[in-house]
Amino acid sequence: MRPLKQHGVYDDRGFLWTENRTPGQKVYGERLRLAKGKEYRDWNPHRSKVAAMLRLLPDAPWLDPSKDVLYLGASSGTTVSHLADVLRPEALLYAVEFSPRSVRDLLHNTESRTNVVPVLDDAGKPERYAAYLDRPVGCLVQDVAQRHQVDIFLRNLPFLARDGVGYLYVKARSIDVAKPLEAIFQEVEARLRDAGLRIVAQADMDPYHKEHRAFVVRP
Repeated sequence: MRPLKQHGVYDDRGFLWTENRTPGQKVYGERLRLAKGKEYRDWNPHRSKVAAMLRLLPDAPWLDPSKDVLYLGASSGTTVSHLADVLRPEALLYAVEFSPRSVRDLLHNTESRTNVVPVLDDAGKPERYAAYLDRPVGCLVQDVAQRHQVDIFLRNLPFLARDGVGYLYVKARSIDVAKPLEAIFQEVEARLRDAGLRIVAQADMDPYHKEHRAFVVRP
């Protein structure tokens, strides 16, 4: 296993891996392997937009593993589980998901990961879960495929620390089914800049996620 410059992420034979916080347990059928007495989980970029971003934007700023993470659109916990592997013991990952069915799977998949805090709520109404977050987060991650996905990201910005980093994964066709992709992404870029954010990296997410673009921002 070759450690990458992104803390907690490893490369071996062209595959990404994280050290398994709960040895012997899988979350979504991923491969497990032992190396030098430690167990690692295969992090599939076709199943995780954060993993895809690591492949497409290897020089983009990485999260601070000692600080909390707010993840919007946690679904059943595929990416959440890998980020939970990456974080140091003092950091928590708040996983917000609106679908009760997905949260049921999220609870099952992260039950043994004590640094994950599942939150059943609407990411577009952050005031409803603000009380859970008692300190600024070092990283804000959004993977919410809705028409107002940029609004949702901006509404959650107050949780982000001044030196934090934000990962926004925009699904263009959830915003507009007919407008040219580049026009949609340019509008997103303009909105982020108007909100006072600095876009430090961006990339289309093909071939891993069609019609998506990753934006990496700092306050």
